[in-house]
Amino acid sequence: MSGENSLQQRVVARLSELDPGIAEAELQVLPGGHSGLTYRIDFLDSAAVVKAVPPGRAAIGRHDMLRQARILSALQDTDVPVPSVIAVDDREPAWFAMSWARGEAVEPVLDGIPLPEALVRSRARTAVGILARLHRVPVEKLGAPDVPAVSLTDELDKWTKVLRAGVAEYVEPGLRLAELLRASEPAPVSSTIVHGDYRLGNLLFEDEEATALVDWEIWSVGDPRVDVGYFAVFANHHNFPALGSPVEAFPPEEELIRLYEEKTGAPLAAPSWFRALGRFRMAAIMSHNLHRHRKGGHIDPDQELLPPTIAALISNGTTLMTDTGGRSVNNPNEADPNYERSMTAAKGRR
Repeated sequence: MSGENSLQQRVVARLSELDPGIAEAELQVLPGGHSGLTYRIDFLDSAAVVKAVPPGRAAIGRHDMLRQARILSALQDTDVPVPSVIAVDDREPAWFAMSWARGEAVEPVLDGIPLPEALVRSRARTAVGILARLHRVPVEKLGAPDVPAVSLTDELDKWTKVLRAGVAEYVEPGLRLAELLRASEPAPVSSTIVHGDYRLGNLLFEDEEATALVDWEIWSVGDPRVDVGYFAVFANHHNFPALGSPVEAFPPEEELIRLYEEKTGAPLAAPSWFRALGRFRMAAIMSHNLHRHRKGGHIDPDQELLPPTIAALISNGTTLMTDTGGRSVNNPNEADPNYERSMTAAKGRR
């Protein structure tokens, strides 16, 4: 509590320079954040969002608030919609405040929130346009050239490490997929700013208008195709059995990739490889989260719904890498030894 009181005092002291009326305002915890402490505070005629390093945590990785503030500041005067940075306090534990963005963030395939089919299609297509605009932002906008580019080998190493820290039964099939990816790693392209977790669930919308791209915890400078392949994973509800609801209205992966090519004016090399990488990444993340839940690190009973999805992501990614014809894969490989057992268990819990 003392840590929250100290943060409250620091935030109010800084923001009162801009809004004297904030003196009596209190930080309100926003649920759902896993990358630091996230609060809302009434500010001016609206509100602000405050993100802070958790007490006792090192300000690195997803807890590096100054790094998050940096990318948002760099994108302020671009055509990528992001919240504006209001204040930054680099004293430990660091925090920053950004404008409150209007709208809702819905991941159609996961959240189980029904949306009109036309709205799903419109938002998906809008998201592709925003992604293309993000990848056109010059890396020099970041200022001092101290952001090393992340190679595809680096990407594979990172998510392989996450996979190994997950549930044991998914390590071996996941590593097989990782080896297929390593054996056919595409030639590099020019590096861009990469969001890292690009999906509709991280875009705020008011009806069809995108108001803000949020959750910049794992942004990097790297291969833009990483974002494209990851976004495509969420277009296919067969990747997520037992989670959310089937969404047939989401444009197919191939359509999204063609639209991205139209927006950027260049063909996307090795699209199947990056679609498979996106599945590998998502499987590693989910397996790691499930392991943390089962070990008591972050208790969340909903994590027990993940096994069939983890199996499907790995199986579907493997099929993409072994389907030499490059055909679309719409269904997970139900021959996977974990699939049927996981599906039965998940259906019994729902």
